Amino acid sequence: MDDGIVRDITPRLIGDRPNTYTYTKALAEFVVQQEQDKLNIAIIRPSIVGASWQEPFPGWIDNFNGPSGVFIAAGKGILRTMRANNDAVADLIPVDVVINLTLAAGWYTAVHRPKSALVYNCTTGGINPFHWGEIEHHVISSFKRNPLEQAFRRPNANITSNYLINQYWILVSHKFPAFIYDLFLRLSGQKPQMMRIFNRLHKAIGLLEYFSSQDWEWNSENLNMLMSQMTPEDRKTFNFDVRQLNWPEYIENYCIGTKKYVLNEDMSDIPAARQHLRKLRNIRYTFNTVLVVFIWRVFIARSQMARNIWYFVVSLCFKFLSYFRASSTLTN
Repeated sequence: MDDGIVRDITPRLIGDRPNTYTYTKALAEFVVQQEQDKLNIAIIRPSIVGASWQEPFPGWIDNFNGPSGVFIAAGKGILRTMRANNDAVADLIPVDVVINLTLAAGWYTAVHRPKSALVYNCTTGGINPFHWGEIEHHVISSFKRNPLEQAFRRPNANITSNYLINQYWILVSHKFPAFIYDLFLRLSGQKPQMMRIFNRLHKAIGLLEYFSSQDWEWNSENLNMLMSQMTPEDRKTFNFDVRQLNWPEYIENYCIGTKKYVLNEDMSDIPAARQHLRKLRNIRYTFNTVLVVFIWRVFIARSQMARNIWYFVVSLCFKFLSYFRASSTLTN
């Protein structure tokens, strides 16, 4: 069909589903289940697929899909706000866990030939939960320890479930800095790019928002059954037991993986990247100080009350310093 027609009928087709991705997944499952009398079938349902946990090595990732692009945006200091529920479970699943479960399920299906298609919910939320608020903390902390090169701003993201607060921070921390930076690029004869980057970021966040604002409970009975059918050696080789997953360590490796394998940055350049973050911090402190002094001077020039408050604060600080100096002299 014509693309315009597809766009027009899509909302009616997908109904309450958040996007076409989840809708077509459901269609595929339905088609497969229709054929289950003729075939031996297993269905693997992964949640939000992220970087590897162990194989081929911790933190391996090769694309911007899913949370990877959001993590990188946070590490670059571009992402400053995101609408999500801090207490909602962030049901990330490492990609190697999905692969190991798929291989094990394939073995069980071929050898034991279940009478009906078994569905394996490949998730972490009901077994080893980790929340969006915790992810925000560990992602920001990790990128401060192992910063990305040439960050736009220092990593500092705010998660809120309030729509109006989120829109306020998008305006103040996303669109306004992007407009200023693009204006600077235009004046210097370069092509503006930040507003385009932020528009793409908002689109990616919008796709994730449905899943970062809600909780789901997934049945893991088939997962446990499959694990019980495997030998100890196979359970170790094809490990999908997410109870062993250490989340802070995994998030740290994930962030480093985006730096090494997606952005192809050299870990030896971390000291220079840290120096760049310190420079951005000093610029921010200087700008904030100048802005506060400028605004306050404007108020002092126009308001007697503001002048009285200013003189009171200065007098209080002077008295405190005098008291501290006198106390130090007596102690000595």
